[in-house]
Amino acid sequence: MRSTLNRNHPQLVQPNRLESLLLHRIKVIEDLLEGVLRDECGQELVDLLRQLRSMCSPEGQAPTVPETEVLKVVEKLELDEAIRAARAFALYFQLINIVEQHYEQEESIVRTRGATQSSPVTLPNAEGADNHANGQTELPEHSIFDAILREPNAGTFTWLFPKLKQLNVPPRHIQNIIQNLDIQLVFTAHPTEIVRQTIRAKQRRIAKILGKLDEAEAGLANHTRSNWEVDALQAQLTEEVRFWWRTDELHQFRPTVLDEVEYSLHYFREVLFDAIPQLYHRLSLNLKQAFPKLQPPRYNFCKFGSWVGSDRDGNPAVTPDITWQTSCYQRNLVLEKYIQSVNKLINLLTLSQYWSEVPPGLEKSLGQDQLQMPEVYDRLSIRFLGEPFRFKLSYILKRLENTRDRNQQQAQLIDFSHPIHPQGMNEQIYYPAAQNFLAELRVVQENLQATGINCQELDTLIGQVEIFGFNLTQLDIRQESSCHSDALTEIVNYLQILPKPYNELTESERLEWLTQELQTRRPLIPHDLPFSDKTQELINTFRMIRRLQEEFGVEICRTYIISMSHDASDLLEVLLLAKESGLFDPTTASGTLHVIPLFETVDDLQRAPGVMTQLFDLAFYRNYLVDAQASQEPSPEPPLSLQEIMLGYSDSNKDSGFLSSNWEIYKAQQRLQETAEPYGVSLRIFHGRGGSVGRGGGPAYEAILAQPGYSVNGRIKITEQGEVVASKYSLPELALYNLETISTAVIQSSLLRSTMDSIEPWHEIMEDLSARSRKRYRALIHEQEDLVDFFYEVTPINEISQLQHAARPARRRADNRRTLEGLRAIPWVFSWTQSRFLLPAWYGVGTALQDFLDEKSAEHLTLLQYFYGKWPFFKMVISKVEMTLAKVDLQIAHHYLQELTSSEDVDRFERLFEQIAQEYYLTREMVSKITGNQQLLDGDPNLKRSVHLRNGTIVPLGFLQVSLLKRLRQHQRQDRVALGAGNVSEKDLLRGALLTINGIAAGMRNTG
Repeated sequence: MRSTLNRNHPQLVQPNRLESLLLHRIKVIEDLLEGVLRDECGQELVDLLRQLRSMCSPEGQAPTVPETEVLKVVEKLELDEAIRAARAFALYFQLINIVEQHYEQEESIVRTRGATQSSPVTLPNAEGADNHANGQTELPEHSIFDAILREPNAGTFTWLFPKLKQLNVPPRHIQNIIQNLDIQLVFTAHPTEIVRQTIRAKQRRIAKILGKLDEAEAGLANHTRSNWEVDALQAQLTEEVRFWWRTDELHQFRPTVLDEVEYSLHYFREVLFDAIPQLYHRLSLNLKQAFPKLQPPRYNFCKFGSWVGSDRDGNPAVTPDITWQTSCYQRNLVLEKYIQSVNKLINLLTLSQYWSEVPPGLEKSLGQDQLQMPEVYDRLSIRFLGEPFRFKLSYILKRLENTRDRNQQQAQLIDFSHPIHPQGMNEQIYYPAAQNFLAELRVVQENLQATGINCQELDTLIGQVEIFGFNLTQLDIRQESSCHSDALTEIVNYLQILPKPYNELTESERLEWLTQELQTRRPLIPHDLPFSDKTQELINTFRMIRRLQEEFGVEICRTYIISMSHDASDLLEVLLLAKESGLFDPTTASGTLHVIPLFETVDDLQRAPGVMTQLFDLAFYRNYLVDAQASQEPSPEPPLSLQEIMLGYSDSNKDSGFLSSNWEIYKAQQRLQETAEPYGVSLRIFHGRGGSVGRGGGPAYEAILAQPGYSVNGRIKITEQGEVVASKYSLPELALYNLETISTAVIQSSLLRSTMDSIEPWHEIMEDLSARSRKRYRALIHEQEDLVDFFYEVTPINEISQLQHAARPARRRADNRRTLEGLRAIPWVFSWTQSRFLLPAWYGVGTALQDFLDEKSAEHLTLLQYFYGKWPFFKMVISKVEMTLAKVDLQIAHHYLQELTSSEDVDRFERLFEQIAQEYYLTREMVSKITGNQQLLDGDPNLKRSVHLRNGTIVPLGFLQVSLLKRLRQHQRQDRVALGAGNVSEKDLLRGALLTINGIAAGMRNTG
């Protein structure tokens, strides 16, 4: 019987083993889902799904005139029928995502092992396949960059180090980058993860079953497994899908901040804790094979940070107490992991003193342990006296357990008014810091090696301790700039120490006063806080940071990010508040909190070099930068003067459009580097990338290579947000592959810098294109008076705001007015994505390119094609636009307009739609001319397959969403006669609409 969701799958010429596996597994899932739906809901639902699915073209686009067919079916559906259909499509997308993710993991294993997809040894079904040339038009000329992207296994360590050797990169340069390699990935709690954790757990179980099913079917072909094993796994898979169908997909309540902390910690507990040490071993092994004399990097060259539980920008639920508890949660997780590992070592290192020598160092250590922990000696001396390594590890285990117990007590601390917190436990029986634990593991390792034995389990544990310490991740504090100036205004007014309110001072007056205050010992803030609740909480946040550093060490929280940074005073305000809590010492101009500006809008990106120049001109600030870095990690090298600067992709895109945003960020990096160099200051650029293209998302490997020449230099920091975390880090091999491609890109970008970044005429052309694109984008978004109404009527923005999916509000401040200014970039992008416009990621690009071609058509087209082949930045921009255009469906988008617009607004909204449509078709035409592709994504068959796989089934889900939104809004207007269903509650209609939002998000593999 034909599958419910049957489609014309993209035909692959001579598909290799992995592609065949993907197509086979998709077919299995489709048939399985149809069977479950038939059993649960009857043949009527199956027939309805087939009918809805048949309403779109084979390319996955909505019919040109949907009303004639779609409305007859969709509009007459009862609410429960529409909801069942929406749930079925949503479940299909979730299952397909699991299959694709499993396929991507298998593909990553092949790539990292150095085999190509067309290798006849590894992939015997791929003879004659050429997935590099398939569907691509040769460009006039290719740079090293373009050639690299076409090479098999590019982006892996297996490829990188032989390539560096082939290109004769001096080993000393490689060693310098490797030695100072510093990669930081930061998990954020941005509200784009709309999948319940209950559903995530089901996804993980299904992924494990699919892995076992692959093994069983392969064994069946090799006659090493039996049919009953395959049948049992298929039955288990069916059972899981049936349970899923009966599970509510929507959040039952809005998650708390600590819920979000628990969600994020899952990825460390299940995947990353074990994956990161493997990353180190992969890099070390491949480096040694190509360059035997070079030293590997530090274990913790790749570290994780987190905003979950510490990002208070626009989220009043993140309090000092919450951040403290988050730190304790993280420490508890990592301590439990260490306890498990030490228990394993106790069972493993059973060396007897009768059959193995006992080194003197171990005997000495055991003697000290006996004096410090006599109760452990009394309890275990008879059992382990003849097994010294087990005895030593038992002392270590008890200290770890004591450390965990003490940590659980610490989690209850909520008073941060006292500077020093009583310890309460003898430091000899627990570990005050991870370095104490590490030192004891070193004792075991060294004494074990003295007997001629190495233990891989122990080596791995030591690596994990060096990477994660007792903190797991570093917490970044983030707060919006006006909060600090408002607090200082209140403090200064109370003390009456300025002739006028602080907020009324000019920037030069602020800088003069702040500089004076930062160089005096006199405290500014009284111990008791006679201020507003908001100001008191801000002051207590800094006191909490001080307490965190005292309890957990400086490394737990040494970063304070100032969102919406506009001026130099924004940074000095935070430094002054830090001084008041003992985080900055005015006598030595040194501190333990690194203050980081976040430049978000285009205007702020353009002003950033001037802002940093003002700060670097201050001698005490330059000295503070040196000490802030020196306090982070001991090193034989002289301390760096390091300034971290964060660049925001989301708000700059919302402000000026995709092309302008990316170009301004690119320029800002170059100009900031030029600004810092004369002062001897090194930069770490922190990229605030979102999941969607409209917020800086996309493949990390290509994005890093597209950064300007010296901006990386072995250091980078990147946010990992929302649904991106689940897609990258749910499966071990996929997580490891993602980390490997990022690490490879950082090393590659630092050593094989593009020479195209310094060609001034190219920059002038990009400046011109950026200005044209920005003008076109702003004319629609910020100057077209009907756009706000269009956005709120034609997209599901109001319904998205009612999803119970995140602790943080959709707006920075409580303001329900119909404006774009206070709306965060995430719901902005989310709404355009749901309605299939995806407008923020491409609008304005086509006009800019066309205007440029109109000046000298043939000559300028050749030049843009040349850019595409030789300039990583330009190729990244065009590739992202192309990917987004492939997901746009203006037919379904127009259906949103027709059905959701009131009669009095139709004419003005149609004019806006026509403007959007003209820009869309123009942008498609321009991109195709530059890439040489006849169809979008011809140059990336895998991505094209993935997009087409989803587009078809999203179309009927879009029709269902429109129908439910229309009914819901009519109900809200009390137009029950037009609704024709007075007995249907608003709650039920909202529930149906939210289910379609979940489903489309799963289908697009993206939210905001």
